[in-house]
Amino acid sequence: MELKDVQSLYDPREISIDKVGIKGIRYPVSVLDKRRGVQHTVAEINMYVDLPREFKGTHMSRFIEILNEFREEIYIKNIPFILDRMREKLSAKVAHLEISFPYFLKKEAPVTQAPSLMEYQCFISGAKSEEELDIVLGVRVPVMTVCPCSQAISEIGAHNQRGEVTLKVRFKRFVWLEELIEIVEASASSPVYPLLKRPDEKYVTEWAHQRPRFVEDVVREVGRRLLDHPDIIWFAVSAENLESIHAHNAYAYLERWKD
Repeated sequence: MELKDVQSLYDPREISIDKVGIKGIRYPVSVLDKRRGVQHTVAEINMYVDLPREFKGTHMSRFIEILNEFREEIYIKNIPFILDRMREKLSAKVAHLEISFPYFLKKEAPVTQAPSLMEYQCFISGAKSEEELDIVLGVRVPVMTVCPCSQAISEIGAHNQRGEVTLKVRFKRFVWLEELIEIVEASASSPVYPLLKRPDEKYVTEWAHQRPRFVEDVVREVGRRLLDHPDIIWFAVSAENLESIHAHNAYAYLERWKD
């Protein structure tokens, strides 16, 4: 008995759809690790294609089949090939792929050198048509900031808070995740550490208070470093402070194409 292919039936409304596909599938991926070569992690993946106006729907199962084809070869250098396979298998003009994953780095405390693992949320998105390929690499980095205003007006101390910086880049040559993370951490008052002993806490506190930063300072510092980076062609950076003495968060955003 032949089963009807409902998705391929004609749709009389004749309205094309920009993106149709699957979201939120968890899948093992391999990520290039600067120190260890490869790091294995579990990603959340979204996959979409465009849908011509004459078709009722797309074939959702084919997205999963494509993931299974590439299996553990799902990493940044293979994204163009995955996108091409999506366009081919789903008869699409444009394919989109979004991958987000936790990435772990060994991090030592600044004084005691006590080692621990720090988690960073990272993401890669890609879009490909017959003429164009667009890949964006991103990191989400926790940081600590000391308020310059509080420090300037207070006789003792200054309020500080944990913040989150999100950085996205387009590049002409490969860029390490570690490099992007280092740029962000160097632009804040202090990095955040997974493990600190008392000598480390003293160091971090005093170090941060010598480097007060507004959210505006953070995005400008990241921007300054990326404008000088030879391999970055575009970036977007946002900083959000989870304010410790205010009932709101502080936020700044900076985006630039480089000439």
